[in-house]
Amino acid sequence: MIITRTPFRITLGGGGTDLPSYYGEHGGFVFSVTIDKYMYIHLNTPIVDDLIRVKYSKYEEVSNVDDIKHDLVREALRKMDVTKAVEIQSMADIPASTGLGSSSCYLVGLLNALHCYRNISISQQELAEEANHIEMNILKQPVGKQDHYTAAFGGFIIMDINKSGLVTVKRPEALSEDIIDELESSLLIYYTNTTRSASEILKEQNKSTLDKGSQSHTKVVESLHEIKDIGYKTLDAINSGNLDEFGKLMDVHWRAKKRLSNKISSSKIDDLYELGMKNGALGGKILGAGGGGFMLFYCPKEMQSKLTHSMSEKGMRRMRFKFDFDGSKVMMNIFNRRQALDRELRIGLDSMKHRVIVN
Repeated sequence: MIITRTPFRITLGGGGTDLPSYYGEHGGFVFSVTIDKYMYIHLNTPIVDDLIRVKYSKYEEVSNVDDIKHDLVREALRKMDVTKAVEIQSMADIPASTGLGSSSCYLVGLLNALHCYRNISISQQELAEEANHIEMNILKQPVGKQDHYTAAFGGFIIMDINKSGLVTVKRPEALSEDIIDELESSLLIYYTNTTRSASEILKEQNKSTLDKGSQSHTKVVESLHEIKDIGYKTLDAINSGNLDEFGKLMDVHWRAKKRLSNKISSSKIDDLYELGMKNGALGGKILGAGGGGFMLFYCPKEMQSKLTHSMSEKGMRRMRFKFDFDGSKVMMNIFNRRQALDRELRIGLDSMKHRVIVN
């Protein structure tokens, strides 16, 4: 039995510039951090048969990898050449489609478990790239780079993305424990009681970014330029401990983000945001691509009770959190030596059968 734990993330700056439609022309920059809300993947091997079982919001039991309907599981198993005799179950601290990178957390955690199962070591960079390749290139999902990298590395990370898609990961050098503690206590997250699929919003952003010469292209690209510039300023503000300035930059970022698509906000979200700003917040945004999920505010401590009261009156429940610094990790691996040998024998025999059939 193997259990992995992978943290969800919040983006602090530069979100949206990690999509290939943008960084392929201009390069991308993202500054993000993980929190102590997790995706757990439990992997085991059946004793009595060679079936593949997958448990999530649905239950699948198949004898062939190609028959798995869960896209991420199917492609991860193909990638790792695990074709039978495996059981996969997932649990998460928060619902899917809420803007904290759940699908990427699932895939990173699953690949981490499968590498452990195959007894293959992998770096954080390789883990992030494998997951990103599956979602972006194999499944053709309109995703960027940041979710996979943030989930794999954990903690505060800076992602510089060049035009070819190469990601250079750095840590903020000047970030002290006092700044981290103050930032943690000044960020408040509330659940809007709505979920949404990010795909449609990101597809629209990608289309506008690629449609050169159109009015939407100019508006979206200029907004992403602004978002990237705000991202650099955000990093400087947090590094220097000027957290109120960071809060104000969040407000500037939110207004730029809304220009990317009319699906990012709604009258309900706008009303909740303005309510937060009137009750002590210096800035905020919807996490993730937009449309629903969790709303993040920066609020000085002396105003937080007023903010939380105003949000609770609208049915917005606060989600308390701490920062996470570990990234995706194997929490448990209790395959014994006999199981490991049996596992490798199964995989070896499958490979041998495949070579005989091909030849």
